[in-house]
Amino acid sequence: MFDLTLTFDNGPEPDVTPGVLDVLARRGLKTTFFVIGRKLADPAARSLAERAHAEGHWIGNHTYTHSVPLGCSPDPNVAMNEIARTQALLGGLAHPARWFRPLGGGGKIGPWLLRASALAHLQAEHYSCVLWNAIPRDWQDPDGWVERALTQCPEQKWTLMVLHDLPSGAMRHLDAFLDRVVAKGGRLRQDFPPACVPIRSGNIVLPIEPYVSPDP
Repeated sequence: MFDLTLTFDNGPEPDVTPGVLDVLARRGLKTTFFVIGRKLADPAARSLAERAHAEGHWIGNHTYTHSVPLGCSPDPNVAMNEIARTQALLGGLAHPARWFRPLGGGGKIGPWLLRASALAHLQAEHYSCVLWNAIPRDWQDPDGWVERALTQCPEQKWTLMVLHDLPSGAMRHLDAFLDRVVAKGGRLRQDFPPACVPIRSGNIVLPIEPYVSPDP
């Protein structure tokens, strides 16, 4: 037995996100979509974020450009340009906990996730920072990710997995993956394991130093 929380990063994508939402709806599953702010300028993508919200999924902030991990960004105003700008676009779609997921750059966790000024912004504006503990690399291996994901699930009692609603072809395997999760005794849930949420509503609840670089 294991618990599994699925999250979807880097959307919305009009050619992919509807199919993901359809699969989740048929199964009565709720997840979280961490969206890229610049994509919300497309009315079709915006409508998908609205649909996801209406169907009970949580909508989180995954930066505006998704270009450089915040801890590596040379932009002195990175918090405002990447975090605040996206949050403003989310408006009423945003979860009350103000979920924010930093860019890892290939799914890696380390001090490049945040810089000191970005951390200060998250605290001052009462964000909750959501990390992860499983990366099956679906964007890189659209057909092989399922086996990797099934291996990762039992490695901890509660897995927080990052998938991507991107046009890689990977999400055509989502339904089959979920079938196999259930067959293995997995319990799917929407909330996050506490060990993956070091900041809650602006309060640092776990050691944050491993994820923060000093400002240049």
